[in-house]
Amino acid sequence: MDFLYINFPVSGVTTWIFIPPLTAFIVSFFTSMGGVSGAFLLLPFQMSILNYTAPSVSGTNQLFNIVAIPSGVWRYIKEKRMLWPLTWVVIVGTLPGVLLGAWVRLAYLPDSRNFKLFVGLVLLYLGIKLAFDIVTGIKQKSGFQNNGSAVPRSEFIITDTRFSFKQVEFRFSGQQFSFSVPGVSLLCFIVGIIGGIYGIGGGAIIAPFFVTFFHLPVYAVAGAALLGTFVTSAVGVVVYQLLAPFYSDMSVAPDWSLGVLFGIGGFCGMYLGARCQKYVSVKSIKLVLCLSVLFVACRYIYDFIASLYYL
Repeated sequence: MDFLYINFPVSGVTTWIFIPPLTAFIVSFFTSMGGVSGAFLLLPFQMSILNYTAPSVSGTNQLFNIVAIPSGVWRYIKEKRMLWPLTWVVIVGTLPGVLLGAWVRLAYLPDSRNFKLFVGLVLLYLGIKLAFDIVTGIKQKSGFQNNGSAVPRSEFIITDTRFSFKQVEFRFSGQQFSFSVPGVSLLCFIVGIIGGIYGIGGGAIIAPFFVTFFHLPVYAVAGAALLGTFVTSAVGVVVYQLLAPFYSDMSVAPDWSLGVLFGIGGFCGMYLGARCQKYVSVKSIKLVLCLSVLFVACRYIYDFIASLYYL
């Protein structure tokens, strides 16, 4: 069975050829329902399981987004669940942050031990926020019933969208929603910095904020979050590729072969996830994201503390 093993020279990873796409497929199927590409879970998988800890893992992770996301985005557009004004706000807000985050990653967080602590703290915050939302049963104007069941499929379209530089309004599932454009833009910029460092494009971790802070329906924001992640990830990959010659002492450029292989699995997983989202309750989507995020966060924080003990 040796012929099934493949070596990726850029990252130094050696693994069975079907492991990256299969892992990406499973992760993306579930996370794409919440507007998250799954890159935030694939990063720790690459670092802990595949032992890929060089700074180039961030660019490789963003390359996964470029290959995987279009299938899910196309599905949301086809079903008229793409909130275009929110998409543009996400892109414009996160792009500067992603560029700044990429520089911070290379200049101040090249060491994998410190980077893992950063990842753990970011994920811990997101996980606690989602857990609080689930446990306390915060009632949001998200168009789902009190028992957390899914929105009726006949009402699964976004209509009556109105855009201004101050506020965006739209109608979904018989309810009216709105959000502040300056407020979302500022949040996207901050999240973009985190996403640029983490290697997930920025848009990926913005979806939980839309749901918990701005009380927007998860069924309506998922497509916008994914498309925003795609655009910012594309810029991130270009930045890491262009910066590589200036950091000859470390691996900075993405591992294109490994990233594409992950992306193939994610492409299939995201399409099916976007297609099945309407059949899954909001609480179930949040629970999957919450458990995944908390597990990875606790693991990385524990690893950092343990490494200090052995210094």
